[in-house]
Amino acid sequence: MAAGESFDVYRLPEEHLAIRDAVREVCTAKVAPHAAEADETGEFPKASYDALRAADFHAPHIPEEYGGAGADALATAIVIEEVARACASSSLIPAVNKLGTMPLLLSGSEELKRRYLTPVAAGEAMFSYCLSEPEAGSDAASMTTRAVRDGDHWVLNGVKRWITNAGVSEFYTVFAVTDPSARSRGISAFVVEKSDAGVSFGAPEKKLGIKGSPTREVYLDNVRIPADRMIGAEGTGFATAMKTLDHTRVTIAAQAVGIAQGALDYAKGYVAERRQFGKAVAEFQGIQFMLADMGMKLEAARQLTYAAAGKSERGDADLTYFGAAAKCFASDAAMEITTDAVQLLGGYGYTRDYPVERMMRDAKITQIYEGTNQVQRIVMARQLLAGVV
Repeated sequence: MAAGESFDVYRLPEEHLAIRDAVREVCTAKVAPHAAEADETGEFPKASYDALRAADFHAPHIPEEYGGAGADALATAIVIEEVARACASSSLIPAVNKLGTMPLLLSGSEELKRRYLTPVAAGEAMFSYCLSEPEAGSDAASMTTRAVRDGDHWVLNGVKRWITNAGVSEFYTVFAVTDPSARSRGISAFVVEKSDAGVSFGAPEKKLGIKGSPTREVYLDNVRIPADRMIGAEGTGFATAMKTLDHTRVTIAAQAVGIAQGALDYAKGYVAERRQFGKAVAEFQGIQFMLADMGMKLEAARQLTYAAAGKSERGDADLTYFGAAAKCFASDAAMEITTDAVQLLGGYGYTRDYPVERMMRDAKITQIYEGTNQVQRIVMARQLLAGVV
């Protein structure tokens, strides 16, 4: 290449940059101020939800035909990233709205989509995802929640655990066994409403992080719902659940990137101002090396996440691998970066007077939910070895 010659490198399209700026403005003014309070009280950050809803960032992925913003997978990831940069608990509003509604987008009837996506797009309701159970976490196919046909209805019984935003959401995608003899092919998906008779919730879990996003058990006691609330054909629920996670693991990666960015931003500002031994802490080479590693890991995680988002939007055949890789790498990076941010602040980083300890606690869950990182490595290995062994 001749001297002075240039070439195009990857960069976000202008419309995505504009979305980032718009979300960041909203989050700086109306989300970040509530982050510490949500963590301290463990209460759902309604003010943040109202701000996101007013700006149409609460469920940006919903298509325009259902009243949504019609954001593509990359734009949705950017929204979640920017909200997480300010408040991880609040980022679960757009993330879990996508998680809960993705089964409908993938497999639901047109009537079901119109009935349930429209109020979510309007900010009138939120949607949660009910897959895990007390004895069926990583091994989701071992679920015991049952759905039994009774004429034009299904009757559901069981317990779902670790349900994000349970009790706040109006709608729930629930996976239940309809044919116990068929293992994963005997699982079906349904829409359950909070107001359905027999639906109740456990006490909020006492968690390490994301305290402003309620996590509860969902109890289904003879919940009788119309048959037209089944998502897709009978027996296809498990396949829909796995396809959903291929897409939404990208959103967890985006959340992890956002948490890590918030921690790096704060740490950079702190070491530039904090003085020891007669100069700014940022002038010490050891500190600079830490910041360099944090920035390098963060950008690698971001680029992998954006690549996975592109594959999600296109529905590429290798989305399963890239979704798992992005979620795994970004969450591991976020845990490392937030831990280093605490270290850079020294004793102050260990106190609640500064936000990095909250960010470190929030980052941990990204290594666990929507499939532990150990499971993600199994998923990636199987994809790599497909057709070889």
